[in-house]
Amino acid sequence: MTKNLLRLLPLVLLAFTAHAQVPDNLVVEGVPVIPTELRRDVARYLEFRAAAFQGWHPIRREMLITTRFGDTPQLHLVKTPGGARRQLTFGSEPVGGARFRPQFGDFAVFSQDSGGGEFYQLYRHDFRDGRNTLLTDGKSRNTGARFAHSGVQLAYTSTRRTGKDNDIWVMLPHDSKTDRLLCQNSGGGWSVLDWSPDDSLLLVLQYLSINESHLHLVDALTGKRSQLTPPGKDKVAYGHARFAKDGKAVYATSDDDSEYQQLIRIELKDGRQATLAANIAWDVEEFEQSPDGKFIAFVTNEAGVGTLNLLEAKNGKALPKPRIPLGTVSNLEWHSNGQDLAFNLSSAKSPNDVYSLNVKSAQLERWTESETGGLNPDGFVEPEIIKLSSFDGLLISAIAYRPDPKKFPGPRPVIISIHGGPEGQSRPGFQARNNYFLNELGVAIVYPNVRGSAGYGKTFLTLDNGFKREDSVRDIATIIAWIGRQPEFDRNRLAVTGGSYGGYMSLACMVMYGDILRCGIDVVGISNFVTFLNNTQDYRRDLRRVEYGDERDPKMKEFLERISPANQAARIVKPLFVVQGKNDPRVPLTESEQMVKAIRTAGGKVWYLMAQDEGHGFAKKRNADFQFLATILFYKEHLLN
Repeated sequence: MTKNLLRLLPLVLLAFTAHAQVPDNLVVEGVPVIPTELRRDVARYLEFRAAAFQGWHPIRREMLITTRFGDTPQLHLVKTPGGARRQLTFGSEPVGGARFRPQFGDFAVFSQDSGGGEFYQLYRHDFRDGRNTLLTDGKSRNTGARFAHSGVQLAYTSTRRTGKDNDIWVMLPHDSKTDRLLCQNSGGGWSVLDWSPDDSLLLVLQYLSINESHLHLVDALTGKRSQLTPPGKDKVAYGHARFAKDGKAVYATSDDDSEYQQLIRIELKDGRQATLAANIAWDVEEFEQSPDGKFIAFVTNEAGVGTLNLLEAKNGKALPKPRIPLGTVSNLEWHSNGQDLAFNLSSAKSPNDVYSLNVKSAQLERWTESETGGLNPDGFVEPEIIKLSSFDGLLISAIAYRPDPKKFPGPRPVIISIHGGPEGQSRPGFQARNNYFLNELGVAIVYPNVRGSAGYGKTFLTLDNGFKREDSVRDIATIIAWIGRQPEFDRNRLAVTGGSYGGYMSLACMVMYGDILRCGIDVVGISNFVTFLNNTQDYRRDLRRVEYGDERDPKMKEFLERISPANQAARIVKPLFVVQGKNDPRVPLTESEQMVKAIRTAGGKVWYLMAQDEGHGFAKKRNADFQFLATILFYKEHLLN
């Protein structure tokens, strides 16, 4: 008996070790045991951090940021450039946006969901005692909180009334019992952008699609709503918008009479519009006016790079471009002193960090310096932007990261990584964990920007809509052909991956190009457009129908069923890895489950990883770490061999 137990002991220990290395919140099917040596080898690439600016203190030169020191990003206070970060929140769920109370700075309001479900709640963090107090109902989806300039009121949108309509609510944030419904809206695309300088009006965006949106004014006392941007015969998209400091106009980004989002001024008195910096042939992504109203800082999306610009608000005269490190700028905010402009900056060499620029002295200060796991950033690969003519002559682009040819001679395997959206955009930036593929495995990564991607004009955005859906998949054939012409790439070792809509693209490529690709990874991807539209959250459904097509139309339904990968699983003959969050409100769990079932029914090979405490992608470090380690194993087995 003892001898039999001794013989079984190694097997028992092996099974225990395999089970112990998988977090108990994960469902793992088909994924091999993660070798201990792989964990050690990858460890440094799992320890990068990033920091994001959240808001200036209204009086002192201090700021709120979010960064991760445990499992999830939490709220921190930084008092000086390069100073220590004092952690303020310690929850198990990630903290989203946060803002100081204007004028006082005695508390901050932040956003947080549970389990990745995106039913965000608003909380008040009191600096006096460190207490966090729930302000919203704990059930509905509450987003876009904006303080009045006085700091007395807080406005936000909530689905509380119907579960799908984004109504506008206001409260006195020091007392959540004062919460009241200000304005009822129809649809899930409403958001609060700003308060007028005297706090009498709210500036509100009604988003219908990436190509159509409208600006409205809402009386902050009565809730009466009036449309500021009247509808015309052509669809117009308005994006970022703010009241002018003089209270006489609204600044906004708009593609009216332009392929790109331009910076405009709309007069409140008569609706006249004037374009500022009209000579810029790129999208203006965001802007902020200085407290004295003299300057406007704005970011242009230049081939995916977010570039900082300054102009004089009075006459639109461009000022010399600020001298800052090469990288992408985002999330602008002026300090109340009127001189310091805060922003995030990321690049291939550096994760997202927080900087400020004194526009009078031109002094640049770095407030955070996030770790890269002990790795030397100088060794990270710089991207190359390529432009290609697709099957119908349309110009598309991609961003390529090539491994060091001295370290990895000969043709290298390639991962084709497709962005989500579909109105998203792959942009050059920090590769984080993916640096392991480049620097340790010698795998190249190519990020396509196919038709339908943002950043290349409003016409380009519409070229994959409705019945044109598969044209974006055909663009990938152009990318594959280009890879095949590069002597440093191995055309026989190609993989495809993507998340959300990129997950659909990955699945569709496995269907259409299964004879070329070695394997594919689908992360929270759409497998059947009809079931997706039926099961996505109510507040999103109509917004997605504009992009994908209305499944209630018989012809469109037939088309969507025909192109859906779950209905073509028999054509996916190469290995597939499917990753999903159980609480995903955008692409429901059922999309991945039915894809996995269809592959197995057809006799295909599929790995499956599902996190019970995640939503649209893995936000918790322990889950993301396991996903990445499993991804490496998948590529080692099916791409590198």
